[in-house]
Amino acid sequence: MKQSWKTYAAWIAGTEAVGALSGFLTREGTRLYSETIVKPPLSPPPLVFPIAWAALYALMAIGAARVYLSRASAARSRSLRLYLIQLAFNFLWSILFFNLEAFGVAFVWLAALWALILMMLLSFRRVDRPAAALQYPYLLWVLFAGYLNLGVWLLNG
Repeated sequence: MKQSWKTYAAWIAGTEAVGALSGFLTREGTRLYSETIVKPPLSPPPLVFPIAWAALYALMAIGAARVYLSRASAARSRSLRLYLIQLAFNFLWSILFFNLEAFGVAFVWLAALWALILMMLLSFRRVDRPAAALQYPYLLWVLFAGYLNLGVWLLNG
C-alpha cells in the first residue's frame, strides 16, 4: 500500500527541485534580463516569478501525485509520461530564454510546452478530475508567459 503523504512529498520535492535547478542555472541570465531587456506592458516585478513558479510547481506536483496514487492503467502511465515530458520542456525553456536569449526559439518552445500542458491536463482528467483542475493555473500562467516572451522577442529583436 502506498503511503500518500510520502508520495505527495516526493512529487512536490522532485518538481520543486527541477524548478530550483532551473532557477540556479539561469540566475545570471535572469539578472541580465531584469537589468537590460525591454519588457512588454503588464510585466510583473521580478519578485513575482519565483513565488508564482513555486506555487505552480506545487500544484503540478500535487496533481501528478494524485494521478500516481490512482489505479494502475494505461491512462495513468500516459499521464505521468506527459507530466515528465512537459516538466523537461519547462526546464529547458528557461535556458533558451534567459541564458541563450533565443527569444524566438523560446517562444516556439513555449507554445509546444503549452500544448503539452493541455495534453497532460486532458490526460489527467481521464484519471483524476481534481488532478486536472490543479493544472489550470499552470496552463494560464504559461499562456501569460507566452505573451511576455512574444513581447520581449518583438521589443528586443
